[in-house]
Amino acid sequence: MRWLLAAAVLGWAGAASAQLFSDPEMRRRVDDLLATQQRIDARLAAIESSAVERRAILDLAGQIDALRADFARSRGQVEVILNQLESAEKRQKDLYVDIDTRLRRLEQVREQAAAAPPEKPPADATPSPAENKVYEAALNQFKLGNYSAAISTLQGLLVTYPDSKLAPNAQYWIGMGYSGQRDYKNAIAAHQKVIATWPTDAKASDAMLSIASSQEAMGDKTASQKTLQGVLAKYPGSPAAANAKLRLAQAAKR
Repeated sequence: MRWLLAAAVLGWAGAASAQLFSDPEMRRRVDDLLATQQRIDARLAAIESSAVERRAILDLAGQIDALRADFARSRGQVEVILNQLESAEKRQKDLYVDIDTRLRRLEQVREQAAAAPPEKPPADATPSPAENKVYEAALNQFKLGNYSAAISTLQGLLVTYPDSKLAPNAQYWIGMGYSGQRDYKNAIAAHQKVIATWPTDAKASDAMLSIASSQEAMGDKTASQKTLQGVLAKYPGSPAAANAKLRLAQAAKR
């Protein structure tokens, strides 16, 4: 009986399947269902692909924003460096003008002294021809911009003629030589020696004014203004004091 029942079931299933696939309407419905399933699968694949593309676009947009931020920071740094270079060039130009002005003034004084009637000064009041020769050689090196040679020559003058009347000037121009090399630390030390060793000499006030210039070149504007005020207090009637007063007035307007 069991074998007969199983054979009957199989026979019915086969007949139903044959009837299903032989019916055109049912066949069309099955094909429609399969086509719909394929479209759904294609749509899901397109959606997944679109999501990946959106993530890639968002990542690219984030990278572009980061690059823009880096570019803005770099541009700001470049502008700061350019401003610093411009300020340094201006200070160097001012220094050259100051040195040239002082050299011209010194030459005018020498010319006037040479044209004046000769006097009989004390035996030790006038530098010897040898001292003058060394000093003139150093100034010539300044005119050529050979600051190292000028410094060495003046230091040799101080060693050979420590009591020379040209000693304050020599020490002052040593400081100016260091300033020409942008060695402002040694320039300040050299000019401080002028003030300490020859406080009443005419070069002392000039040395103090040059210290203020070196401090400003180093970026210490507070110390520079304090030194300029010291020039006014210590050497009120000197040309350096007039220069210091003018520079303080200009700083107050900034």
